Amino acid sequence: MLPTPETTARLLVTCPDRPGIVSAVTSFLYHHSVNITELDQHATDATGGTLFLRLEFQTPGLDVSHAALTQAFDEGVGRHFEMDWHISFANRRPRMAIFVSKHDHALMELLWRWQRGELRADIPLVISNHDALRAEVERFGVRFEHVPFSRDSQPGDEAKILELLADQADFLVLARFMRILSGDFVSHYPHRIINIHHSFLPAFAGADPYQQAYDKGVKLIGATAHYVTADLDQGPIIDQDVARVSHRDEVDDLKRMGRDLERQVLARAVRCHLEDRILIHGNKTIVFNP
Repeated sequence: MLPTPETTARLLVTCPDRPGIVSAVTSFLYHHSVNITELDQHATDATGGTLFLRLEFQTPGLDVSHAALTQAFDEGVGRHFEMDWHISFANRRPRMAIFVSKHDHALMELLWRWQRGELRADIPLVISNHDALRAEVERFGVRFEHVPFSRDSQPGDEAKILELLADQADFLVLARFMRILSGDFVSHYPHRIINIHHSFLPAFAGADPYQQAYDKGVKLIGATAHYVTADLDQGPIIDQDVARVSHRDEVDDLKRMGRDLERQVLARAVRCHLEDRILIHGNKTIVFNP
């Protein structure tokens, strides 16, 4: 039988690696009457490196409150092993705001999966710098907000967006939002903005990557989902995929194939974020895939 989402909890840990960490974590959870259903780990070196740990457990038999469990873990395990750690409880659904411009394919993929229950999140609103997709979004019962976001009005537009998002969103998804967010805006959501870039980064960063790829005569095109940082298209990469192309393919063919890649890559990245499968290590990610 599959675990019940409402009773699932997840623990993410980053800490200096040393013997006894996994034993301490699992023993702690055992003594609080939970059942571990998934455990994955990665160490950067055989000795003396950094340990990354993801653990999923079920809480029907938990003998203390969620708050008490968190405090006890900090005092009994976290501090002792110098951990950067977080426990999340899946009965609280993360709130995901989506940004989009005119291209609808990545947005529709997320809304469709969300409607089917594949993405366990709430979507408080979709924000766009165009009004073209309002009807499509509202058919899903999701609030749509149009903010022009022109180059001249960007500071004011970003301030308005932050007002719209206040206490509404835990993280943001840029589903082909064709505007560059300022470093100040990004600082409000560190490692909590996911972007889909229509190339296999770091190749062809910036504007019009399919044209760049066509001009170079590449035989592979790709899509990249990454966290947004103040440096354009340089944030930690979450997921990527590629498709083969040939000399017969024109730019429009590359774009058509690319749209399929973008939908799938972004959906996988969002799901990994929602399921606490990602840990940041410098400008890299550790992604514990299902």
